Amino acid sequence: MTIKRINPLSIYDGAPSGMSQATIDTDLGLVFISGQVDWENSLTVNKGNLAGQTRMSALHLITVLKEAGSSVSNILQLRVYVRGEVEEQLETIIPIISGTLGGARPALTGIGVASLVSPDTLIEIEAVAKVK
Repeated sequence: MTIKRINPLSIYDGAPSGMSQATIDTDLGLVFISGQVDWENSLTVNKGNLAGQTRMSALHLITVLKEAGSSVSNILQLRVYVRGEVEEQLETIIPIISGTLGGARPALTGIGVASLVSPDTLIEIEAVAKVK
């Protein structure tokens, strides 16, 4: 198995914590994307609300997909981690996620959690996609 690591310059550098934004198994043609949050290179949240963080996390996901030679239409599985009860957040999250995905309809799991990478982080989105 050959592994290729993906780390777009516009997204925070995960090297100090020992992670990559994505890894590609070149034999299988699959890209595994780390949970994307509303961080730039500053390692701090930019948007104070769930809608803003969802948009930025989705945009980071698209950036990583492109860098990996993939696209939204190639997403096989999407996991959305939300602080608190998922059901209470669906009205905010779903229009943004479905707008980002367009016609793609990957397997999707919403997971409510007590905490994420920082106290200000409200959502994290990870994915598995095929490479074009």
